[in-house]
Amino acid sequence: MKVHLIKKQSIEDYILKNARSRTSFEIWLSIIKRVEWNEPQQILTTFKSADILGKSSERVVFNVGGNNYRIICKYHFGNTMVHLFVKWIGTHAQYTKLCNDGKQYETDLY
Repeated sequence: MKVHLIKKQSIEDYILKNARSRTSFEIWLSIIKRVEWNEPQQILTTFKSADILGKSSERVVFNVGGNNYRIICKYHFGNTMVHLFVKWIGTHAQYTKLCNDGKQYETDLY
């Protein structure tokens, strides 16, 4: 199933504030645009460095730009497409802090 990215504007806003991230997120977006998934495990097949978060959160964290950035998305496999909701974007260091604070599972961080 094709992926429907929700809150793409959040990524575009992040790029505007963090110009160095542009190329990395453009590559990530180009992959999301053409990928097809039928189950969560296929996310990990597409993005080898991604991790499915636990606690039945239906969240995945993507490493973007050679481990420089992180993006947390909530996923939902519908009948005809996968909905991928952008929940949080930041640097590797910011993600580490988020995890240390136990906030990577929160409903909406962005």
